Amino acid sequence: MTTDSSSTNRAPAAGISTFKGKERALRADRLGTGGLLLSVLAATAPLMVVAGVMPTTFAVMGIVGQPLLFVVLGAVLILFSVGYAEMSRHVHNAGAFYAYISRGLGGTAGAGAALVALVAYNSLQVGIYGIFGFEVSGLLATYADLEVAWWIPALVAALAVGVLGLLKIDVNAKVLGVLLVIEVLLVVVFDIAAVADPGKEGLSLHAFDPDTLTGAGVGTALCFCIAAFLGFEQAPVYAEETSRPHVLVPRVMFLAVAGVAVFFALSSWALTVATGPAAIVPTAQEQSAGLLFFLTEDRLGSTFTDVLHVLFVTGMFAAMLSFHNVVARYAFAMGREGLLPAAFGRTSGTSGAPGTGSLLQTGIAVVLVLAFALTDDKPAGDPTAPVLHLFTWGGNIGALGVIILMAIASLSVVVFFVRRGAAGAQAWRLSTSAVAGIALVIIAGYTVKDFDVLVGAGPDSALRWVLPGVIGLALVVGLVQGAVLRARAPETHARIGLGNEAFQLEKEAERTP
Repeated sequence: MTTDSSSTNRAPAAGISTFKGKERALRADRLGTGGLLLSVLAATAPLMVVAGVMPTTFAVMGIVGQPLLFVVLGAVLILFSVGYAEMSRHVHNAGAFYAYISRGLGGTAGAGAALVALVAYNSLQVGIYGIFGFEVSGLLATYADLEVAWWIPALVAALAVGVLGLLKIDVNAKVLGVLLVIEVLLVVVFDIAAVADPGKEGLSLHAFDPDTLTGAGVGTALCFCIAAFLGFEQAPVYAEETSRPHVLVPRVMFLAVAGVAVFFALSSWALTVATGPAAIVPTAQEQSAGLLFFLTEDRLGSTFTDVLHVLFVTGMFAAMLSFHNVVARYAFAMGREGLLPAAFGRTSGTSGAPGTGSLLQTGIAVVLVLAFALTDDKPAGDPTAPVLHLFTWGGNIGALGVIILMAIASLSVVVFFVRRGAAGAQAWRLSTSAVAGIALVIIAGYTVKDFDVLVGAGPDSALRWVLPGVIGLALVVGLVQGAVLRARAPETHARIGLGNEAFQLEKEAERTP
């Protein structure tokens, strides 16, 4: 990406038509540390990771040292968060990633990042509808003897998420908080049960041995595991809705990354303890996504396992709601700055929520669920069933997009502070951003290289290039849009990344005699 010379300390030029009225700003003081942390952590869907991502990584990649991978990735993302958090003290914008990138690399680069973010978070959110519908359909068949097509509960969930997305963000935070706390408690109960009743190898720490990370599958295992962290980077999206964004946003990011790394490292270790390190891979291959439930049935009984199945579903719902809120706020920020029609840049009068952006995300979800439903001519358990494609394709496209955004944001942090003449004062933060950026580029490379493994396609399948190509296309289209705006609408281009700041600067200018 090229940078624009006007990217640092950009203010709206004279004559720019900016924002009129409070509907152009998100409501402040809605979230404190607790509400923001819960909103962010809900996207990580802890139970979905422990029951879905971890068994898949053990089974597909055969890497016993998955707990150590979570520690390594936690360290990388903490390094990323150092610069990202410092950037959040200077830029408060619901467009988060693209706002930071535009302030460092220029409005054109910001426009490209904006479309990548919109596509990536939509893909993550909609992808979960596939596994959600699949699981709810299975629960209804098992416990209520009802045969319901997967897409029916998926559509009901899409509408429910859409309604909640129109409410006040603090109401959403309470819903997310309740679901998240219950999920975490249940996983902790399993962790304790596994430690209290280990497999035949006892409380082995073998999974933390660096020798377990040798082999060709480590790079791909990193791709699986980093997806479990997605959500922590969303904290700046809510900056405008907090009382002290320069304090709360960095605090929440570090709490989220550290908490997720420790929680997932211990939980994946508990899985190896329950089966024994030598048996975790073959057991995961045999049980697949049923691994956690198989282990809880043996140690905690059928009632606990039944509750876990239900909370597995509610946890997915919480993740869908969390990603929905992020997409709505990205659409709001893009509408406010001229990257989407102006209607998206307004909030609802009563709740202060980005209503049009929320409706956009709901519409996209409904259309894609219906599209996959219409092509669903195979049993849900068939690995080629469209319901499973929706989850694997959407999740991996979205994860790739966010990894790329984090890598570019790392570069943007360095450029931003160098151009401000703060390279000396911020030297250690810039160093951590550079190291994290390099690590993220490597992970993105592995993700693209092994995309066929991630989505379960053959090595000769066109999907290995077509699916990651969705993110590439979004980036190119966004860059073209930014270049066109720079040439034809320089006032709009100058506004990219400024967010509500442009409105505040204009109001101050109006008050100045």
